Amino acid sequence: MYSKDEQQHLYTLTQQLVKGEHPFSEKEKAETLRHIINYHDWRYYVLSEPVITDYYYDMLFAELKQLETQNPTLITSDSPTQRVARGLTSEFETVKHLVSMLSLENSYDEADLNDFDRKVKELTGSPQPEYCVEPKFDGSSIALVYENDLLVRAATRGDGTEGDEITNNAKALASIPLRAPFSKHGIFKIEIRGEVIIQRHVFEKMNEERKAKGEKVFQNARNTASGPCV
Repeated sequence: MYSKDEQQHLYTLTQQLVKGEHPFSEKEKAETLRHIINYHDWRYYVLSEPVITDYYYDMLFAELKQLETQNPTLITSDSPTQRVARGLTSEFETVKHLVSMLSLENSYDEADLNDFDRKVKELTGSPQPEYCVEPKFDGSSIALVYENDLLVRAATRGDGTEGDEITNNAKALASIPLRAPFSKHGIFKIEIRGEVIIQRHVFEKMNEERKAKGEKVFQNARNTASGPCV
């Protein structure tokens, strides 16, 4: 998501802001803080490779929050401070997907695979197609719609044609960017699809916390994964 040069630049800006060495106006400072906080969220939640301590991250976040509180005109819909922290939605409206979210078929024996290979050859006209196989995250399917670089909608798969709109709740996930620079590639509306999963160590921590509170722990960890969550 970030090139090596972009990461170096953002890290340098981070150091300047932490040390108070910056010539920015309030508006420029707020924009810069939003940019570098989103970067550090990506490093922490997606790569699991933070480059600053929690203390400095919290300091930068508090500085942005203070700037926006003192001058509400600086607040933007994609600001990290606007992520939902509480009051998640429990009742959802049904929305139609831009394109149907089709489901993959299961395969249990060699005959299924041979039949799939036959269909691929017929549809592509290729006598010997090449296949790429990779592990699949088995979580909860989600579709994210971005317009003019901003996240405007998140929805579950539902029946494949329509799903539950969960935009409010999706914004609580720090691994989902509220803004993404698609427009620099000439893309102004796009739907991104993926899986929402729980990392195994997070799942185990949740169970530890529930056990400490005397609550029932989750027994089935079959669908958890050790990779980064969407």
